[in-house]
Amino acid sequence: MADNKQLRLGAFMRPVSLHTGAWRYPGSYPDANFNFAHLKRFAQTLEAAKFDAFFMADHLAVLNMPIEALRRSHTVTSFEPFTLLSALAAVTDHIGLVATASTTFDAPYHIARRFASLDHISGGRAGWNIVTTSNPDAALNFGLDEHVEHDERYHNAREFYDVVTGLWDSFADDAFIRDAESGLYFDPAKLHVLDHKGEHLSVRGPLNIARPVQGWPVIVQAGASEAGRQLAAETAEVIFAAHSDLAAGQRFFADVKGRAQKLGRSRDDIKILPGAFVIVGDSVEEAQAKRAKLDSLVYYESGIASLSIALGHDASGFDPDAPLPEIPETNASKSGRERVIELARRENLTVRQLAQRLGGYSGLAFVGTPKTIADAMEEWLVAEGSDGFNVMFPYLPAGLDDFAEKVVPELQRRRLFRREYEGTTLRENLGLKRPPNRFFEGEEAAVRKAG
Repeated sequence: MADNKQLRLGAFMRPVSLHTGAWRYPGSYPDANFNFAHLKRFAQTLEAAKFDAFFMADHLAVLNMPIEALRRSHTVTSFEPFTLLSALAAVTDHIGLVATASTTFDAPYHIARRFASLDHISGGRAGWNIVTTSNPDAALNFGLDEHVEHDERYHNAREFYDVVTGLWDSFADDAFIRDAESGLYFDPAKLHVLDHKGEHLSVRGPLNIARPVQGWPVIVQAGASEAGRQLAAETAEVIFAAHSDLAAGQRFFADVKGRAQKLGRSRDDIKILPGAFVIVGDSVEEAQAKRAKLDSLVYYESGIASLSIALGHDASGFDPDAPLPEIPETNASKSGRERVIELARRENLTVRQLAQRLGGYSGLAFVGTPKTIADAMEEWLVAEGSDGFNVMFPYLPAGLDDFAEKVVPELQRRRLFRREYEGTTLRENLGLKRPPNRFFEGEEAAVRKAG
């Protein structure tokens, strides 16, 4: 057992599976990514299994791949995340609801208001996945001729975070009196006007909604570049990471938590959840056969398109049976590019083999029995490679059901995972502190103490 350490489990649910062949797998729902009845069923299954969060990634453009590949992709259509998560809030009670929102192509006031609304609607279960948006085609949908430079996107994101969290603190927690007899709805002394004028942003405020239930929705980030790690150490409470093995996970875990400590934060203030692609079988051989069947459903044009996106460079002209050539720096995700290049070098893969892997799933995968999967997850937790995992299912619904019905009970038997939720908010269930209001901290502390 892991000395009372508890795994945190998120579910990566947009697309419902990252694997290109998922929608074609026998028994799968081909429209799972865009069918509310299915998504409601998935969310309720995850909640019954006591998952921490349902995570809906988002794209602000159709994926930048050739039409020959795009026509085979189940990612081409998806719900807008706030609309979907607000609907799911009404049919769930405990599971966290995490949405992606871009600091590059949205306004801080919009994002602050949407997440505050989702947090109130859900009773304190919202999480904001901060992204700077790597897809260059997104820029074309927002009036730009080319994408904003990588490091500038991260630099802008830091100020953006400050503005959004400042807007969430517009009202003290006890600002709304609602005294019908006196006619006083709120106390003006408990309202703060942000009046931010910075390098990139000018936002007056205040936000026209009460402070979120959680104080702030949980701050979630991803990204392994130098800029991404530093931003995460400064601001993130949950990090969705991508590691191919435990050693890489341990290095990232130590680096980011060490950076956070130097900034005066506790190591426990950040939960690191690497993405893990999980296929469950009654035997290891059965699980491997499921993966082989799934991978066989990937077309080469889909694989080469996925490879091009990961590299930030058109790979369609590469010799399929030659090694990966030198790839120049691009303005896309730097950490994603490096992972793919390292994979090709480490396993001496041809372009065709690499495309097949990328068209399926090339990252961390646990393929085996409930026992072997639980063994691996426990090893990562004990060895400080992670605080848990952002689970990616191979196909839906069976891949999700297998995990919920077989792996979760094994983790619970080992006392590595909860049997009941610890609280009603996402923060409570993740073991994260509720942030004080930066503008009314002293007064609110006094109110809590008096109460």
